Amino acid sequence: MELAVYTKDGKKTEKTVTLNDDVFGIKPNEHAVYLDVRHQMANRRQGTHKTKERNEIKGSTRKLRRQKGTGAARIGDIKSPLLRGGGVAFGPRPRDYGFKLNKKVKTLARKSALSYKAKEDKIIVLEDFTMEEPKTKQYIEFLKGFELEGKKSLLVLTDNDRGIRLSSRNIPGAFVTRASQLNTYMILHTDSLLLMESSISEIEKICLKQTEPVK
Repeated sequence: MELAVYTKDGKKTEKTVTLNDDVFGIKPNEHAVYLDVRHQMANRRQGTHKTKERNEIKGSTRKLRRQKGTGAARIGDIKSPLLRGGGVAFGPRPRDYGFKLNKKVKTLARKSALSYKAKEDKIIVLEDFTMEEPKTKQYIEFLKGFELEGKKSLLVLTDNDRGIRLSSRNIPGAFVTRASQLNTYMILHTDSLLLMESSISEIEKICLKQTEPVK
C-alpha cells in the first residue's frame, strides 16, 4: 500500500511511502484482536475491591438466642451475614485480573488493528517534525490542518519528544505514543492514526521481528 506524505501543516508533499502488506495489509483476525484488547483492559484493572467478612466485623460473638424452642430460625452472633451490619458472605477480595497472552497473538492483533485502519483510510503519514517548546495552541493548529480537532487521534513517534508530548497533554482525545509502545487498544481507540515517517519502519520491524521463525 502506498500513501502520500503530509507536512505538519496538512499540506501534501510529493513524497510517498510504501506500507508493508505483511503488517498493514493482512486479513484481520477478530478473535486475536478481542483477546489482546481484553488482555490490556484486564491489566489496567486495579483489583483493589474488598468487603469485610464475618471475621473482620467488630462485635460480640455471643449467640443471640438459644438454638431450639423459640419457633424462629437458628442464628449465631451479631456478625452473621444475614443481619444488617454483619459481614458480607462471598464478597470480593483483592485480586489480579491479568492473564497470560502469547506474543504471537499480540503481534497478530496489532497487525490486524493496523490493517483495519489502513483499509478504512484512517492512516496519515507525516514528515518528521519536532516541537522545541510545549505549545498547546500549536498542536491544536496541527490537528485543525487535518480536520481532527475534537476527534480522537493518535500520533506515533519514533523517539520520545517532550515538546510534542506536553503540547498534546491537555487536549481531550489527542494521544501521543512511541512506536515501541503502540498496542492494539490504542490503535482501535482512535479515529485517525498519525504516523511519523520514521516510525513506520520501527513499527514494521517490531511486528515482523516477532513473527520470524526460530532458526
